[in-house]
Amino acid sequence: MGLLKTKIDSGLSAHKLTAMNTPKPIKSDKLHSDTITHGFFTRIGGASHGIYAGLNVGLGSDDTRETVLENRHRVAENMGVSDENLMMVYQIHSSDVANADKPWKMEDRPKLDAMVSSNPEIAIGVMTADCGPVLFSDAKNGIVGAAHAGWKGATGGILENTISSMEAIGAERKNIVAVLGPTISQKHYEVGPEFVDNLLTLNSNNDAYLIASRKDHHAMFNLPSYIVDRLKADGVKASWTDDCTYADEEQFFSYRRKTHRNEADYGRQISVIKVNA
Repeated sequence: MGLLKTKIDSGLSAHKLTAMNTPKPIKSDKLHSDTITHGFFTRIGGASHGIYAGLNVGLGSDDTRETVLENRHRVAENMGVSDENLMMVYQIHSSDVANADKPWKMEDRPKLDAMVSSNPEIAIGVMTADCGPVLFSDAKNGIVGAAHAGWKGATGGILENTISSMEAIGAERKNIVAVLGPTISQKHYEVGPEFVDNLLTLNSNNDAYLIASRKDHHAMFNLPSYIVDRLKADGVKASWTDDCTYADEEQFFSYRRKTHRNEADYGRQISVIKVNA
């Protein structure tokens, strides 16, 4: 089977985005299971307006707090958990992982970039706006994980550490499936010479993820392929949903698109997974 996706008509306006009150997350048949619920949430089904139009879940944005909390409520409701049990972390592009075995208060959320859980009352989620949201599942043992993987986290070991953390609470590597959700694609991800040098210093074979850009000494980086290949190298089944955050404005927020347009701010989407009771 291919990927089961929820798409929208590319002609929808921002007004229609906010008018559709029900979130319509992208689903992957690779993660589909009677024991696991997941969703790569898009902009669809939110209460925000303007540059945040749709389902902006980023409290770090300048969107109104009440609206962001309403958007988070809609995500929690879609996932079948209470608002308090939609667990997120304070993301810092690290390689650290938390065990979300019980709820924490928003002000007490740890500063790191991935979570694992076996608690059916909790849904764990990561926010992105170009970086890679990776959802992990060991459906047999009822263990899930969620990781925020930008280039810094991906090169620093966040993916491998999430897998190891899942094993620490009962997962088996042979059963783990990982799916990378909406992420900026190579066509839209230009990097400078310092990035290129650092990437090749890590491993000279990383030149496979770079193609020349129109700017001298710059390159276009294939973050999705890099993430998926690292996951596979660590012994898990891995794939990408093939959704580009930059290219599909109707569905996704994008930090880089905002930067290229000199917009004041940008929204964040969320990717969530949980074990079913």
